[in-house]
Amino acid sequence: MAEAQLEIAHPPLPDTGPRYLNRELSHLSFDERVLALAEDASLPLLERVRFLAILSQNLDEFYQVRVAGLKEQQAVVPPPVSPDGLTPGEQLSAIRRDVDALEARQSRVFNQDLLPRLAQAGIHFLRTVDLNHADQAYLADVFNEQIFPVLTPLAVDPAHPFPYISNLSLNLAVMVREPLGRRSRFARVKVPPVLPRFIPFPEGRGFVPLEQVIAAHLDVLFPGMEIVGHHPFRVTRDADLDLVDDEAEDLLAAIQMELRRRRRQAPVVRLEIDSGMSEEVLGLLLRELEIDSSDVYLIDGLLDLGALWAIYQLDRPDLKEEPWAPVTQIRLKEQNADGEGAELFDVMREGDVLVHHPYESFATSVEAFIDAAAADPGVLAIKQTLYRTSGPASPIVRSLIRAAETGKQVVALVELKARGDEQANIAWAQALEEAGVHVVYGVVGLKTHAKVTLVVRHEPDGIRRYVHVGTGNYNPRTALTYEDVGLLTADPDIGHDAGELFNFLTGYSRQRQFRKLVVAPLGMRANLTQLIRREATRPDGRIVLKVNHLVDPEIIDALYEAAQAGVDIDLVVRGLCALRPGVPGFSQRIRVRSIVGRFLEHSRIFRFGSDREGVQYYLGSADLMPRNLDRRVEAVTPILDPALKARLAQIMEVVLSDDQLAWQLNPDGTWEKVPTRRGINSQRRFEELALARAQGLIVRDGD
Repeated sequence: MAEAQLEIAHPPLPDTGPRYLNRELSHLSFDERVLALAEDASLPLLERVRFLAILSQNLDEFYQVRVAGLKEQQAVVPPPVSPDGLTPGEQLSAIRRDVDALEARQSRVFNQDLLPRLAQAGIHFLRTVDLNHADQAYLADVFNEQIFPVLTPLAVDPAHPFPYISNLSLNLAVMVREPLGRRSRFARVKVPPVLPRFIPFPEGRGFVPLEQVIAAHLDVLFPGMEIVGHHPFRVTRDADLDLVDDEAEDLLAAIQMELRRRRRQAPVVRLEIDSGMSEEVLGLLLRELEIDSSDVYLIDGLLDLGALWAIYQLDRPDLKEEPWAPVTQIRLKEQNADGEGAELFDVMREGDVLVHHPYESFATSVEAFIDAAAADPGVLAIKQTLYRTSGPASPIVRSLIRAAETGKQVVALVELKARGDEQANIAWAQALEEAGVHVVYGVVGLKTHAKVTLVVRHEPDGIRRYVHVGTGNYNPRTALTYEDVGLLTADPDIGHDAGELFNFLTGYSRQRQFRKLVVAPLGMRANLTQLIRREATRPDGRIVLKVNHLVDPEIIDALYEAAQAGVDIDLVVRGLCALRPGVPGFSQRIRVRSIVGRFLEHSRIFRFGSDREGVQYYLGSADLMPRNLDRRVEAVTPILDPALKARLAQIMEVVLSDDQLAWQLNPDGTWEKVPTRRGINSQRRFEELALARAQGLIVRDGD
């Protein structure tokens, strides 16, 4: 990529509305597409349950981060305005409207559709009030032996202040009074997260939610007291770290301190209650949690449907998609045959390797690469960025530890600020350090999101570098469900660039120019802008981008300008999209689609150019968001091998032809399902292609 030399002039505003769509409402539109899968009666029953659990967890994160951020912005004078012209208050009002509609649909599909279908399939959700005497006796035994010892009822009175309610905890608000008394008293019982949320009956006869089991036995917790009422409630708190790391002398200690502070002081941003909660109890919660009624969400039915993951994990293959077993493409099969992986370096010297997860095995490609490096006596150094992984038990972490123990130079760039994984990352960073791995925490003021591994190997003809650049985390668990691509290469220029990148991350390097890698924040924005502008100068300009999110105003404006210059643009955006496609006279040459299916679309692939002018492909970790381009360390690599470029072309062609999982974005920001005409499911098609490669039916794309 070449550095941009000219600034982009903004295209004229369309007459039909704002230049950009709101990113927060776009986020909720993605959740609506997930909900549509839960509503899809053609899917296996437990797959629908899984999508309902995913939606619930998505909303949890949305409130912990995005809504929490908007509430903080409300306190700023004057309040900031979003790129689409809305104040924080206006965005919160629009969010409330859309979430109310989402949760109404969510409750309806669970209560009226999934529960009856689950019962027909033999998975019964039972209520304690409907149980016969024998079943009630069984639950009493379970409560006394397994649940009661874990519970801690907390009274609220002059001697007992209102307890701290932890983030995302499920609780019972209990009102009790003396047998002859008139005044009710409040107590809180936390539903222990260490216990199963759904208590099973023997012989698979059904499940009772844990909070209902506790509620049915409150007399045991409060002996001699009259139980006036009990109501489940759930609290969501701000979970975004508020840390200025350039003022922290020790980033590890600073994040540990911030995590402790957050656990005790994070403000409440959402209170979920059931429909039966009394005004007295609600008023007490509002007062003690320091929120108002606009933060209260009335849920029809069970709170926290994210717990439905436990139901999805039941051993009922008849109610699930047939499991997919990742395969090994023919070029990597031989190097895995003896279990050593020693031939992998020979394979990479012969030519670059492109891997497509979860269709192709993460274990026999990326993990095998790092394992081979750890075992090979010729390897001198391994350097790797780690954003999210599965912890000390991860095969990759074990390989790094083994390499360090054998005397190799091992460097792990651990991103402590990976949202939601801060505590886990601290734990395994310390485990790596104890094993002798050089652990660093990145560049001050920047989050390291790049997915890069560098292996330095001594060979008969000198030092050679081997590199993996990917779009997904080094996490074997998510590699089974996240769609990602990665490049394994022995290209000398990319190896040189990877070395310079790690020097930038671990030392005081001021490196800004790279031979082939494109690195943020050291020029990625300018390079992407220049590539978009270049297409605008060509008679048959063509741009195809596949990303998770597209919200950066400058990149969007560049795409608008290119479209007005006649460039055909196809965008595959899984989640957030602030660009308005299809506006006549403005963006009518831009089409936006989203693939939502069994696997989470996670790869970032960039295509610039037409077949006549020559096509350039890039892949890497960066989404098209201000945070990725300006406030994160990201790395994108070009794909130079014609066969691998043909394979990326095939990936793009398949996702653009999908008419079963695809949605299209309208100019007004609404999404609609792409009509099914040819019956192409891109994820199933990729499974077919992976099997063909594993069987040797496809050896090199483009042959």
